Formats: sequence, C-alpha cells, structure tokens
Amino acid sequence: MLTNATMRKLSELGLHTMADALGDQLEHPDSFAELSFEDRLGLLVDKEADAKDSRRQKMRLRTAKLRYPAAIEDLDWRRPRGVDKGLLMELSTGSFVSRRLNVVVTGPTGVGKSFIACALANGAIRTGHSAYYVRAPRLTDDLAIGRADGRYGKILAHLARTELVVIDDFLLTPAPVEVCRDLLEVVEDRAERRSTIVVSQLPIEHWHQAMADPTLSEAILDRLLQASHRIALSGPSLRRRDPDSAREGAA
Repeated sequence: MLTNATMRKLSELGLHTMADALGDQLEHPDSFAELSFEDRLGLLVDKEADAKDSRRQKMRLRTAKLRYPAAIEDLDWRRPRGVDKGLLMELSTGSFVSRRLNVVVTGPTGVGKSFIACALANGAIRTGHSAYYVRAPRLTDDLAIGRADGRYGKILAHLARTELVVIDDFLLTPAPVEVCRDLLEVVEDRAERRSTIVVSQLPIEHWHQAMADPTLSEAILDRLLQASHRIALSGPSLRRRDPDSAREGAA
C-alpha cells in the first residue's frame, strides 16, 4: 500500500518516468538486489532527468521549425563541395552558440546550404540551445505586416531571445531600404549577444551592392561578419530528380 501511494504521489508531481522506473524495480527485484538504496534511488533520478531532457529537446526542435530534420551524421562526405569537415564537426557541437559567433554559409543552389545550416542548428539544440529557422523573405514580410498590426516589437523580441536564428535565402532578391531597416533591427539585437546562421546564394562580396541603402548595408554586414565562421560551398547541384531523394538530395 505504501509503495502504491508513493508511485501515485510521484505521478501527481509529474514524475511519471520515475514512477514507472520504481514499478520496474519492484517487478524485477532480483535485477536490483545487489544495489544499495542510494544506487537504486540514483537510477530513478537519472531516468526522470533523461526523460525531461528528451522532452525539452523535442520541444526545442518543434519550436525551431527547421526546414530539414538534418543532423551532421547525415552529411555525405564523399560528395565534393568544398566542405571543411573539421570545421563542421566543431560547429555541430554548438560551441559557436556558446561563444556568440555567427556562421555564414554561401554557395550555388543545390549544394546543401540549407541542409548544413539545419544540421548545425540541430547540433545546437542537442546541446541545450534554443533555435529558430526562417527564410529571409518570410521574415521581412512578417515584420512588414507586424508593423501594421502591432506585432513588430513582439516578433523582434522573440528573435532577440532565441539563442540561434537561422536566416535562409538571405538577399535572394535585392533589398529595398525598408527591408534593410528591418534586417538591421534583427541583427542589431543579436550582435555579440546571440548567434545567427545566414544562408545565401549570393557571395559575400556582392552583399553590399544588393542592399539599397549603403549606410544600412555597411551596418548589417559589420554585425553579421565581424565575428563569424564562413563556409563557402561549391560544385554542382546535389539534388536528385527522382522521388527517393529525401535526405541528402537536399544536401
């Protein structure tokens, strides 16, 4: 009776995994007979902690809205595209997020820029960081609408709080002055405080002229590039034309 009451109280406290683990110990006493009380209690606590970590990671993944469910282990290193494997492996640990550094990924279409960016974001999420993926055209559209309906500050605050923001399709089309202002607001909030991954088909040396206002352009580039790792991919498109191209067809 006492054991049932304990398991019920554990469940009421939200410690469901711990309650299940205690039930398992009671159902299989021989498996735990040689362990001390402290060791058995430690096993219960570890089970609950692991379950909570797993739930938090799943929540961070849902919130991130990554374009691809990518992981660094999914990359096909046999495909030549100018990838520095050592650098990518280091970045996949999320260390650059802890150091508040940016990552800039450039290259022609189809070489796997978005896939690599999502893999790095996934690595950061695994190590406990929050992340959010957004395409630059969608971001600037949302900010423009937010300015009209009063959500502008809320959108900027959400981005500023997020430890890693992935901005894909950056400067896919030339940026008018209003878009440059919005982009500056985003990167200014994050400069030296949070990390940003920027993905662009346009080489970095062409970014300045792709923005309508030279002064805003200079400010945006300064905040994105001054403390950043740069990955310039090359080679032909790796996208397959058959329907079985699911994973690395995008990389």
